[in-house]
Amino acid sequence: MQPTTIALIRHGETEWNAQFRIQGRTDIPLNARGEAQSTLVAESLRHTEWHRVCTSPLSRAAVTAKIIAAELELEDPEHREDLIERFFGAAEGLPGGPALDAVRLADGEFLDAETEHAVGTRGSAALELIHETYTGQNLIVVSHGSYIRCTLNVMFEMQAPRIRNTGVTLLERHADGWRVLMLNDEQL
Repeated sequence: MQPTTIALIRHGETEWNAQFRIQGRTDIPLNARGEAQSTLVAESLRHTEWHRVCTSPLSRAAVTAKIIAAELELEDPEHREDLIERFFGAAEGLPGGPALDAVRLADGEFLDAETEHAVGTRGSAALELIHETYTGQNLIVVSHGSYIRCTLNVMFEMQAPRIRNTGVTLLERHADGWRVLMLNDEQL
């Protein structure tokens, strides 16, 4: 059986990314740099035959996915609610520093936010469902930094690094489970 390969990609930059503000599910569009990053990441993926692009419905991910699909001459991306970013509760829209610290709980989570473990569990289930639906295909999945990091933490019992805008994490699903081949543009 052919493995399912997933290029898990964080969306391009937004103005809130540039300002170090927590976006969560607030729908902030790509900025010009984010659009350029999306084109560049598509160029880096040309060496592989890709079959499909799936994306979070939030515009920053959906536009990144649309640019990638167009550059690689693939069908329009499939929008999937199960790829949406973590809900950050009271932290959404806040920059780092004292304002963010004021809504951080003792365990490191944020007031009224979806927990990191819940996001990782949701992300793991989403990737497994994508694998089951498209077994043996090469897929590009565009999502969000916290979503990707939390998903990797749960799937591989690791402490994944901060995921860069348009950073690529390459996963393969074999009969015996998942493997990480590349993490945040770094070969493993």
